Amino acid sequence: MSTPIGQRIQALVEENPVMLFMKGTPDFPQCGFSARVVQVLNHLGVPFKAENVLADPEMREGIKIFSDWPTIPQLYVKGEFIGGCDIIMEMAQSGELQTLLKEKGIACAAA
Repeated sequence: MSTPIGQRIQALVEENPVMLFMKGTPDFPQCGFSARVVQVLNHLGVPFKAENVLADPEMREGIKIFSDWPTIPQLYVKGEFIGGCDIIMEMAQSGELQTLLKEKGIACAAA
């Protein structure tokens, strides 16, 4: 995506090892799906950066195009799109998320 919003998203994904595009903020999620992903990351003790897509309509639509994924939240780890809420929940329950984080060199408190 060579648009200004695409470049902004690319920069966020590259600059932050764990990047979450969500509705609201980690302290005040504004949808249940975003809240669940924040809960999982916090439970695992994973440091992450969050972008509130509700604060920027261009970002809200741009992230869907960038990832070719229709829903929010969206989680990226070391530049790789991991998935939305259902995928993150399944991965966390199976231990796959913790394994992925460790393989990517991301500190993870809970195993």
